Amino acid sequence: MSKSRKNDANQQHSLLNRAEEAYKLLKEHLDQDHVVRVISHNDADGISAAGVICNAVAREKGKFHVTIVPRLKAEVLDKISHEKYKLFFFSDMGSAWTQRIGQLKADAIIADHHQTIDSTDTQESVVHINPHLFGLDGTRDVSGSGVTYLAVRSMGHYELTGLAMVGAFGDMQGNGNITGVNHTILQEGIKKDVLEIKDGLKISFLNNEPIYKAISYTFLPPLPGISGDLEGSRAFLEKIGISYGIKFPDLNNEEKDVLKEALIKVNPDIFGKVYWIKNEIPLLKNIDDYAQIIDACGKNKKYGYGLSICLGDREESLQEGTELLKNYQDTVIKGIEWITKEGAREMDHIQYFYTEDKNIKSFMGTLANIGIDLKIFNPEKPVLALSRMDPLIKVSGRTTLELTEKGVNLGQALEQASHSYGGSGGGHTVAAGAVVPRNNQDNFLNLVDDIVKSQLKEREAIDSSNQQQKL
Repeated sequence: MSKSRKNDANQQHSLLNRAEEAYKLLKEHLDQDHVVRVISHNDADGISAAGVICNAVAREKGKFHVTIVPRLKAEVLDKISHEKYKLFFFSDMGSAWTQRIGQLKADAIIADHHQTIDSTDTQESVVHINPHLFGLDGTRDVSGSGVTYLAVRSMGHYELTGLAMVGAFGDMQGNGNITGVNHTILQEGIKKDVLEIKDGLKISFLNNEPIYKAISYTFLPPLPGISGDLEGSRAFLEKIGISYGIKFPDLNNEEKDVLKEALIKVNPDIFGKVYWIKNEIPLLKNIDDYAQIIDACGKNKKYGYGLSICLGDREESLQEGTELLKNYQDTVIKGIEWITKEGAREMDHIQYFYTEDKNIKSFMGTLANIGIDLKIFNPEKPVLALSRMDPLIKVSGRTTLELTEKGVNLGQALEQASHSYGGSGGGHTVAAGAVVPRNNQDNFLNLVDDIVKSQLKEREAIDSSNQQQKL
């Protein structure tokens, strides 16, 4: 075993030990018939994480009370501090608030994967599970759902590996190789006959939508000239002699091969490993498709539908979730047309785009991702998506893994800059968010630009020093 793999194994072992502490605390409260008070994030990962803990509690004949929030802030903690629960469970959030959570008059478990900004890790009443505490990468290697799964893993409900992976895909951790703790969870799911891997086309809802829609709704991996472009999708299919209105299962084998080869020429990554939940209904078998439905529920603030799907509702909630996804996909395509036309305003080291349109505000982060992937925006600079929400500006920041390897850390940049101007923020190296007073928008942007400049220079200096030492 290589040194790096050995280190990773040791770090995972330490993380699992911490998760076992959380399990013991959770079990102690369940044995006393205490209601588990769950607070979780409102994106696909957060909703899936809530699904993991709530399913686990229900399978243990326990009770839970859930609240899904867009971000954890002082007002939320002030409100729940008056509640009389004995155990709070924070999933996909909480690491920035360990001191405040430790002041609750109850025990608490934090199952998070964001960068740990709050340095205190010694609250007696808090069990804090976060990969960053053990030198692991919460951006790529494990999601909030995955960390939550680790907290309940000892219960033996291995079917929840499926939801843990849904959260990972919802947090963009399924693009490329599955690594770190995600790989450990995936292998556990395969071993327990819950999950399986197949080779195939990574097309969204491949068997459910007409082909031209399915490929135009596919953004990971991106298909330039096709993703987000219904006309481009139709033209592509007509060029290779395939009827664009037909569904994939209705193609003959020769047509399927023609489509596969043509798509591979557009982006070779479009064919590869596809991850499935074996005993799910057809619509939700593909983990990425499942994640997209949950994400659409979150984006449309219909958290109850998303959570109900995670808890097993395959009728009303799934029907609503599917409708929300279709509407969301259509809106995203309109958003892509908008950013293609407007572009981004470039500064020295970052770029940004801005909206006051209420129909676009909820998925500005998605547009930032897509804009980078399709090279609508300059991939050499992080992009900040700004939404006016008087008296605040909401910020969604995105960058590439290549830039993070050069030193960019958006989570730290947005946390530092937002705090400097009376706001709050944080997240991952590659994706982060913030809110700042609107009257400080320009000052905030200038400071983020300066911080990113410093991050790049610092990494450049380190790399140069390492190179000189080798010589």
